[in-house]
Parts: sequence; structure tokens; C-alpha cells
Amino acid sequence: MDETKIILSEKEMPEAWYNILPDLPKPLDPPLHPATKQPVGPQDLAPIFPMELIKQEVSMERWIEIPEEVREIYKLYRPTPLFRARRLEKALDTPAKIYYKYEGWSPPGSHKPNTAIAQAYYNKKEGVKRLATETGAGQWGSALAFACKLLGLECTVYMVKASYHQKPYRRVLMETWGARVIPSPSDLTNSGRKILEGDPECPGSLGIAISEAVEDAATHEDTKYSLGSVLNHVLLHQTIIGLEAKKQLEKVGDYPDVIFGCIGGGSSFGGISLPFVKDKLEGKNIRLVAVEPTACPTLTKGVYAYDFGDTAQMAPIIKMYTLGHTFVPAPIHAGGLRYHGDAPIICSLYNQGIVEAEAYYQNPVFEAALLFAQVEGIVPAPESAHGLKGAIEEAKRCKESGEKKTILLNLTGHGYFDLSAYDNYLSKKLEDYEYPATKIEEALTHLPII
Repeated sequence: MDETKIILSEKEMPEAWYNILPDLPKPLDPPLHPATKQPVGPQDLAPIFPMELIKQEVSMERWIEIPEEVREIYKLYRPTPLFRARRLEKALDTPAKIYYKYEGWSPPGSHKPNTAIAQAYYNKKEGVKRLATETGAGQWGSALAFACKLLGLECTVYMVKASYHQKPYRRVLMETWGARVIPSPSDLTNSGRKILEGDPECPGSLGIAISEAVEDAATHEDTKYSLGSVLNHVLLHQTIIGLEAKKQLEKVGDYPDVIFGCIGGGSSFGGISLPFVKDKLEGKNIRLVAVEPTACPTLTKGVYAYDFGDTAQMAPIIKMYTLGHTFVPAPIHAGGLRYHGDAPIICSLYNQGIVEAEAYYQNPVFEAALLFAQVEGIVPAPESAHGLKGAIEEAKRCKESGEKKTILLNLTGHGYFDLSAYDNYLSKKLEDYEYPATKIEEALTHLPII
């Protein structure tokens, strides 16, 4: 019980991902074709995804085996450690126990390789030569570049322009693994050129970058599209996080009362929470809290509706909480949390009250990150620090109430490529930005008519 690191051996690594689709209380609303607005079929998705991932997107099998080749690559960093944050508990003078699952253990420094490796594997099996994708802060782009290099694929990354300039070392990391990195919007695609004609100084958004990557894949026969969040198969691959955490907590005889994770598209929060959602649906008393920026308040201020997944209206229309596909976020430093929508699985669970959501300004988030770095030693990624902020606030409430809760946090990555953001915080240059309600209202007028 005095352990700081709770470690699993490689033999204890899960051999299957958990698929929540058969356990959802309500089936998900089907994705719709952007042109016909009819439910999409495998033939509609085949130009941009390999068939095995299309099957996983709709599979009703509860457990999907992790291929041996994927598990062998996972062994470079998995199982990841679970830490008891004893020094943070002491600094907060809380009776709560705080655990964090540290996904910054991976070579790219985040949880994103969990699905990048799987997606690259399935694409390679079907003869794909190149993957095109988008990235916000660069965690996803670097993970896919890493996976493609290991599996012998080419990789093209459309990086949100604001992050491209804010985080040059993420670009260098991607290029080190052989990827071509392009600031988005670019003049290389029709969708990018159209955006630049209207706004030559556009800072970009994930919705715009998705449009460029999808167009790239759809117009090249040897190329498929790869997405690092939102889709069902992505959250499926990430459940290895929560499955490992469950085993680790069992080793010390503990179980969480509340779980926190950051949310942008849903991969990190889904990865830690979905194996525990199953427990909650079966009667366990557990809270699951997704934390987002007030500058991109998708769950806390968005509407639950069908919307395009990208700005150029090329990707499928999906039912989700959305700020509108025309949404262009402020260039806050949590670049990975700036998507206009969220994963349909998470949105459905939130709509039913099974998971919760909170939003915070970026200065209080960095304050929490700095405290964590000073007592636990790891500098969190700005995205991960949102979940950390939620966990710290819960621990403070426990101090006031005297409750001895067990808090589990998904620390999705380190912030060593984000030190310019910490520099801005320490220099008091960060602004607390709240996305105006009027802009949300205007963006929502562009929702598709279903």
C-alpha cells in the first residue's frame, strides 16, 4: 500500500480492447453521408478508411483482440505506470487518494500511439502506402509519424497553423520520424485554398485540417485518412488505458470514486473512462468527469445535434455536442482540445447523464500544472492539465468535507514540447478566453438540415 509506482509486467498487458457499443443503454445515431444525408455504409467509408477499421467502427463484439504485431510494438512503452500522487496529496492537505495513469511514457510522449499503431497496422495489411491526417498540438501527428515509421508507411500531417508556429518542436519530432508536416490551412488542397481566399491570416482549426487530410486521402489511391480521436474505433484502441488502470488498482486493493480526464475529441477521456462506464452501468457508484477549456466549451455550451465533422463538409455528419463546424477557436495553448465537436460515444453518455463535464480557463489550468510539476516532477501537457485541474479541485472539496475519496486521473502526456506555453504563463502573457455565446449562436446557424 506504500507503493508510488504500480507496475504491470508485459505479460499482464491486456490482449483485447473493450468495445462499449454492445453495452450502451441507447444505440448511437448513425453517421450520415455529407451529400445525401442518408446513413453511411462501408462503401462510403472505403475511400478513406481500411475495411478492418470500418468493421471495428460498427462492431457489436464486446472484446476485440489486439493483433500480436500491435502488442509487440506496444511493448516499447506499455503497460504504462500508474502513480500514487502522494506529494500532490500532501501539498493539497487532502484526505483523498490521487492516482494518475501516465501516458507520457510513450516515445511520442502521449496516449496517441495506442491507436496510431493499430491504425497503421490495419492500413499496412490492406496495402496502403501513405496515411494523411491532421493534428492540433502535435501529439497525434507525432504519434502517427512514429507508427508509420515503424510499420513502413509514409505520413503527411496537416497541422493547425496556430500550433505549427506555437510548437515548432512537435513539427521537428514528426519530421524526425519521416513525416511531411504542412501548416493548415494550406494552398495544397481545394479546401485549404478556399479558406485562405476568405481569410489569408486564418490561424486554422482541427475542422479545417481534417478537411485537408480527408481531401488528400480521397484524391490519392495509395493513401488513406487516419483520425486520432472522435471515431468509435479510436476510442476502442484507447481503452487499453482504463483496462490497465483497473488491473493496477486491483493490485493495491483500490477502486476510484471519481475519474478525471481532459476532452477535446474524446480519445483520452474515453480511454480511461469507458472500461469504468461499464461498471457504472452495472451499478457501481462512480463519477466520470470530462474537463474542457472555456475557450472551446463543446460539452458544456454546445448543442446536441447532427453536424459535419469538418469545415469543408467532406467528412460524415455525426450526432454530437457541437459548437458548429465553422467554429474557429482562439489560439489557446491546449491545441489538442480545440475541436468543435466530441466523440459520439462520449456525447451520448453525457446526454444521458452517465458522464459529467467541467470547463476551466487556461491560467487556472496552468497554475494546477505548475503545482503538479513542482511536487510530482512531471511537467504535464497543457491538454492533460485540464483533467489535472479537475482532479485538484475535487481533492480540495474532499479537504473541506473530510471525504476520503479515491481520484483517478489520466495524465495523457508530458509538456516538454510545450515549454513556450509555460514561458507565457510564467511571464503572465496568457489570457483567459471564454468563447462568446454570440459566436456559438452564429456558428450553430450553419448546422446541416436533417
